[in-house]
Amino acid sequence: MKQIIQSFKTGETRLEDLPAPMVSKGAVLIRTTHSLVSLGTERMLVEFGKANLIQKARQQPDKVKMVLDKIQAEGLIPTLETVFNKLEQPLPLGYCNVGVVQQVGEGVGGIQVGDRVVSNGPHAEYVNVPKNLVAKIPDGVSSEEAVFTVIASIGLQGIRLCNPTFGETIVVTGLGLIGLLTAQMLIANGCRVIGIDLDPQKCAIAERFGVTAINPGGASDPVKTVMQLTDGIGADGVIITASAKSNEIISQAAKMSRKRGRIILVGVIGLEISRADFYEKELSFQVSCSYGPGRYDDDYEQKGIDYPLPYVRWTEKRNFESILFSLQSGKLNVKPLITQKVALADYFQIYGEIGTSKSIASILVYPESESKNKDDSGHVLKISSPKFGKGKGVAGIIGAGNFTKMTMLPAIKNLPIRLKYISSAGGLTGTQLAKKHGIENSTTDNEAILNDLEVDHVIITTRHNSHAKLVMDSLNKGKHVFVEKPLAISEDELHAVEKTYWSQDKASLMVGFNRRFSPHTQAIKKALGNSGTPIQLIATMNAGFIPSNVWVHDMKVGGGRIIGEACHFLDLAVFLSGSPIREVCMNALGLEPQENTDNGSILLKHENGSSSVINYFSNGSKAYSKERLEVYWNEKTIIMDNFRSTVGFGVSGFKSLKTKLDKGHKNQFASYFDFIQNGGEVPIRPEELFNVSKAALASIRSLSTGTWEKV
Repeated sequence: MKQIIQSFKTGETRLEDLPAPMVSKGAVLIRTTHSLVSLGTERMLVEFGKANLIQKARQQPDKVKMVLDKIQAEGLIPTLETVFNKLEQPLPLGYCNVGVVQQVGEGVGGIQVGDRVVSNGPHAEYVNVPKNLVAKIPDGVSSEEAVFTVIASIGLQGIRLCNPTFGETIVVTGLGLIGLLTAQMLIANGCRVIGIDLDPQKCAIAERFGVTAINPGGASDPVKTVMQLTDGIGADGVIITASAKSNEIISQAAKMSRKRGRIILVGVIGLEISRADFYEKELSFQVSCSYGPGRYDDDYEQKGIDYPLPYVRWTEKRNFESILFSLQSGKLNVKPLITQKVALADYFQIYGEIGTSKSIASILVYPESESKNKDDSGHVLKISSPKFGKGKGVAGIIGAGNFTKMTMLPAIKNLPIRLKYISSAGGLTGTQLAKKHGIENSTTDNEAILNDLEVDHVIITTRHNSHAKLVMDSLNKGKHVFVEKPLAISEDELHAVEKTYWSQDKASLMVGFNRRFSPHTQAIKKALGNSGTPIQLIATMNAGFIPSNVWVHDMKVGGGRIIGEACHFLDLAVFLSGSPIREVCMNALGLEPQENTDNGSILLKHENGSSSVINYFSNGSKAYSKERLEVYWNEKTIIMDNFRSTVGFGVSGFKSLKTKLDKGHKNQFASYFDFIQNGGEVPIRPEELFNVSKAALASIRSLSTGTWEKV
């Protein structure tokens, strides 16, 4: 299929060939017929992409601070590699989509194959969209009209926050597409509407809808004009739909408002507010968030959990349905706003002049035919030919997120392995990585990998809640499995994986506990020798703060940061002590038992009498080293700092080791791929993998019970 994407690195906008997405649980697969270009939003993205590095930095000073902290903690080169990799990530454009339902995912009701629907899907021939972001188009509403639904909902949410009553005067500042739609809806609501814009064409269109238009570029002073039109009272409300860097717009909004008026920001403007303007009139100011309640809430958008209507009357989806009803009843007239209709293949007619375009609404029209160069299902896209012949070491990668892009693929760049597939949910990230790293096929269908007899091992780097099932599916197909940690996020999952593994003897299992492969860890292990003497180990992860709404904290998706990240140092404790973990006890900030934490200490008792302490903290400074390890035994001490330096005290034959940041990823994959191709011992014994995974889960049990838990 074809999809429009934009590069943050170069600003280039192009039509990309991608594998079509699969329908997922709780979602619908839609074949697009029309999509609307949001000229304001997409213009900003394109212009940001075209800016040089200094200009990008000036636009995002908060990100510059993060980069400086990372340089201090991890070094210049690793930080620059991360920044450039991030900029290479393409962005799918568009969020106003109309199409026909092709497949309905599990758990979706009220929608059938063949229904015409609107969604916030991107500019792509096929889109897979969660059910709460999809609404059926009623009879009598054309697809060209329905394509305005999502962008109109942005204006509608601004109106709902303004809460106008019949007869009030509302000013709409900025008569672009959202502004013109907002003005129409306000008029339908019984309001007197005054519009402000510098473009005479937009002012003329607004006047045809019944808006009193003001052009500040002429002789009109918008504040004085509004005051005159309201007999000196001022506007009851001001809805700002403009996009500008100036602070003048917010200042004017305050000055033209009546006492205790309401100002709602839908667009993007400068926000240096004069306290005096707001204080004297007791003005209220609120920023509107996209299409309405539910936006950016994973429970609502991704999991399909609706807000109860009696308590949240207008959600995103219900706003979509309101717009569609207004279109059906004729209260909202969008046909005069259509200034450009372009075939998808001719997309550059819009994007080539997006910076200077005078278009109000540009619509992309999609063909019935599909892209070439793919298999019959459309879910596998051939990128390149094999680099070498048949044999062992043919891999399929499932997952194309940040770890795959920034860590794994660079680490295996020069290793003798054939990468036949990479799978990603939407197809975009996988295709970009396939082109960059010479992977033969990009797919959205994991079964294509599992059913390919030539593929002998699967590398799994997806979100944590999918690991266990993908591991079992791969093992059952006779594939060797490398899975990035964690192996599982629940006791039931881990038990099922363990049962599956031991019930077969054809395929191996490896978990990405890379720290044990670092040259620093290997040096410590060598210094410890094989005496079996119990050790004392203290490991600290200064992990950094991650907002609570990020998926890693969700116990059903990420499993929490202890299971998902602290497991690395649990494995280090097993490796360095040479002994499995027998019992764990976890303590965290706060006095009450907890289900989860990212600020805690885990005490470990090993079978051979060794004792370990794993500190996992998110409340430390990002300028400080992320990881630190201390080992004590027989009047000897070794200190490792951030996998860059290791110092020994009283250790015969070892004083220090210094390297660039090396957490062992390259050595790990080299060791694993050597095993795949040549056989021998798996790099990490399965008994240790399961012991570490059980210990991580036992730590969470201990956190809630407050007691020592056996592993």
